[in-house]
Amino acid sequence: MLAVRQIILNQPGEVSEIWTYKMPFYQVLVGRKAKRFCYLWTDKKTGLPYIGFVDGYLLNHPDLVTDNRKRMKIFYLQPEKDLPVEKINLILQQAISLLNR
Repeated sequence: MLAVRQIILNQPGEVSEIWTYKMPFYQVLVGRKAKRFCYLWTDKKTGLPYIGFVDGYLLNHPDLVTDNRKRMKIFYLQPEKDLPVEKINLILQQAISLLNR
């Protein structure tokens, strides 16, 4: 999770971390306003960590899952495998670019 956190914080733009709802959220500065775009959490049923995307319903990527969420989409991380850094960066950049429209 620390590696994923660093990947998120290294995205272009002014990305910062805040604690909301007892979990780490990440926000980017758009104009003068900070807007949340993702968060880190662990699925209670499976125990798998994931990146949740705010307004994920606007993102189109085959690895994003909605489950029973209306607004959010999530990207599951497989702890026993290497992180798909390129894929994570691509999805994060899409999420940030949605905010900059």
